[in-house]
Amino acid sequence: MVAQPNGESSASLSSGLDHQSLERFHIWLRPLQQALALEADRGFVNVQGRQDTFHGFMSRELGAPPAGAFPPDCEERLQAFCHEFQSYPSLSDAARRRLVTTVRQWLHALRQRLEPTRPMAPPKLKVATRSTAAAANQQGDLSLDAPLSRVRGIGPKQAERLASLGLLVVRDLLLHYPRDYVDYSALRRIEALVPGETATIVATVRRCHGFTSPRNPNLSIIELQLQDPTGRIKVSRFLAGRRFSNPSYLHGQTRLYPNGATVAVSGLVKDGPYGRSFQDPLIEVMESPQAPLQSKRIGRLLPVYSLTEGLTADRFRSLVEATLPSIRLWPEPLPAQRRQARQLLHRHQAMTAIHRPESSEQLQQARHRLVFDEFLLLQLGLMQRRAALRQRTAPSLKITSDRDGLLSRFLNNLPFQFTNAQTRVLAEIDADLERSEPMARLVQGDVGSGKTVVAVAALLKAIQAGLQGAMMAPTEVLAEQHYRSLCQWLPPLHVTVELLTGSTPLKKRRRLLADVASGACKVLVGTHALLEDPVAFERLGLVVVDEQHRFGVRQRNRLLGKGLQPHLLTMTATPIPRTLALSLHGDLDVSQIDELPPGRTPIMTTMLAGSERDQAYSLIREEVEKGQRAYVVLPLVEESEKMDLRSAVDVHRQLEDEVFPDLKVGLLHGRLPSVDKQAVIQAFAKGETQVLVSTTVVEVGVDVPEASVMMIDHADRFGLAQLHQLRGRVGRGAAASRCLLINDSRNPLARQRLEVLVRSTDGFEIAEMDLRLRGPGQVLGTRQSGLPDLALASLADDGSVLEEAREEAADILRNDPDLIDHSVLRSLLDAQRNRVTSAAQLN
Repeated sequence: MVAQPNGESSASLSSGLDHQSLERFHIWLRPLQQALALEADRGFVNVQGRQDTFHGFMSRELGAPPAGAFPPDCEERLQAFCHEFQSYPSLSDAARRRLVTTVRQWLHALRQRLEPTRPMAPPKLKVATRSTAAAANQQGDLSLDAPLSRVRGIGPKQAERLASLGLLVVRDLLLHYPRDYVDYSALRRIEALVPGETATIVATVRRCHGFTSPRNPNLSIIELQLQDPTGRIKVSRFLAGRRFSNPSYLHGQTRLYPNGATVAVSGLVKDGPYGRSFQDPLIEVMESPQAPLQSKRIGRLLPVYSLTEGLTADRFRSLVEATLPSIRLWPEPLPAQRRQARQLLHRHQAMTAIHRPESSEQLQQARHRLVFDEFLLLQLGLMQRRAALRQRTAPSLKITSDRDGLLSRFLNNLPFQFTNAQTRVLAEIDADLERSEPMARLVQGDVGSGKTVVAVAALLKAIQAGLQGAMMAPTEVLAEQHYRSLCQWLPPLHVTVELLTGSTPLKKRRRLLADVASGACKVLVGTHALLEDPVAFERLGLVVVDEQHRFGVRQRNRLLGKGLQPHLLTMTATPIPRTLALSLHGDLDVSQIDELPPGRTPIMTTMLAGSERDQAYSLIREEVEKGQRAYVVLPLVEESEKMDLRSAVDVHRQLEDEVFPDLKVGLLHGRLPSVDKQAVIQAFAKGETQVLVSTTVVEVGVDVPEASVMMIDHADRFGLAQLHQLRGRVGRGAAASRCLLINDSRNPLARQRLEVLVRSTDGFEIAEMDLRLRGPGQVLGTRQSGLPDLALASLADDGSVLEEAREEAADILRNDPDLIDHSVLRSLLDAQRNRVTSAAQLN
């Protein structure tokens, strides 16, 4: 054991040292520490300096400490060390090592004792005072809305890098949660290390050597031989870059780990050609073998953050650490009684632990609390939105007698029978329409499940009641497909239907708007053009929104505002499990068409490598020779400098000139004028074009039963739900259909994602997997839907927490509907609503 400087407490001692005395102590201490480090680095050889030997220097300096800097009890110990160094030349190597190590540790402990626990105030008029911002940061007084430039250590360049991550104020930094953790908490003996395990050891340095690789002059290596009571291990740090090969730099690095020092090492254990070691180890020197391990990196759960270029992991962690004191300013939204009932951590504890967890259990509790809060705000917002909707009054569409027989005639005219699922969903819609509060229902259904025909039946119910209907689609292609379908079904029933898009000619638009305003037009189909101010309905009763997740909540509300209080029916072909949908779309009732019509041809899906495109082209030719047609889908219209991807324009040229010179190859993409798009689609539908090269514009709205094969190039660039939608363009006729996924990526995750499509044709399973892999923002359009982003919560994995939060939200609103007694929750909801509304305006 090292003799520790004892005597009066450090607190009382510190209060007795003035700034000048402490400065004299530091001036005396630094050369001693440097000499001890140099002697250890040279192997305890009693280094010869320019004017003196190591032992002579140590004896002289230890025997003449600065006056007034030490308590009396330390002077005796200093004199003892002075005498021991006088006999240093005659000591053995082991005795020299022990003496040097003992003195280094004693001096370190003395410094710890003499330095105040809090920074001393510098003498006035001699040293400039610290900035107000730095002082505030030291005390943890920075407000949550303080700009990050006020955090100590963040300069203009660093602030710019943080801003690129969306981090502008202290609150943003604290809400930038770790994306993962490296578990260094498992403390092991050397003999107990297991390859593949992440672990920490505490061992003694037996040798430290720094050198440049003989094979690579740009690679330098710091090699440590470590030992504990159970064995030895070699640990290496690799430094890439010529600047690290400088001998003085390497020498300085090896001095960090003197022989006899105790170090803690964490990392992934591996077996290599030279035995067991660590991969990319973290190494820190400890005060002594008995000292507790108090590191910000070693022996703990180390947070891993999403970063940007120029921000290192250690630097970012230190910035987060600097702002952690501000967490105490964070308001606690839940009363203690509710927290205790749910066994939730205090918000302050949870936010601290998510960035600095002491254990896996604490991390789990912290994450649970923060996920619960995210879901609670989500559910409160949705429930309040639904409650506000229920306060309104809508026209009841209850029909006592089917005077026109519209609905029954429509159903009888169809060349097919409704499935049981379609019949059930239509009954649910009927029940909603007969009530005097506005319907707000979401119909989920897989591609080809028959959602549109159910929506048309609902529109006919509104028309029977003397009202009008509107159907809005996100693209002109889809709007035109709906219009064509309605033109087949409604004119025989003497129901007028019109189409309004951005491409509608002005003269026709004026006539059409007049018919809508007079009530002569019963059903208006369109795109965003329906939202324009000139569009005024005589009496709008039902609004149908297709692919609802593609529209902003404000856009849907604008269309609803064109009627007194119309009913709302939304549809999506991106289905999710019903329980999740009920929680996620808390402001909507959810219906599911979970049954496909009989006679749909199964689609066989195959994944091919980029080098196997010729096989795909051969299959396309075979299908065309049978009288079928083919799609070739690409993610880009034109070549991109940023992405090494084939484009639709380039592939169209290649197929037309080289691969299928004898076939007619069409080109379809979103930049084409609407008239040209329709001409391309019609040519493909009539068989004038056998192969259609397209972007994702064909995802919805193109219905060609003769198309039996689809090749999707760079399939790894698409989401699963989008690929499933694209695949749904084939398999609409009697012929067996194929979908060929071309995968150019070497990423195993990309292959795993695409294998889901190869294995399954169930849209619900595919959407759930897409949700798990990509998150809700991209799959469900949470921002467009007026829903907040989720920082920690996973809709796929945290279903039980979501249900818990839903129950709590319902209980809170039941007892406090205006959140009078939950003012923090109310302000958080208002702030969230403002953020989401601002984001929705951009979509």
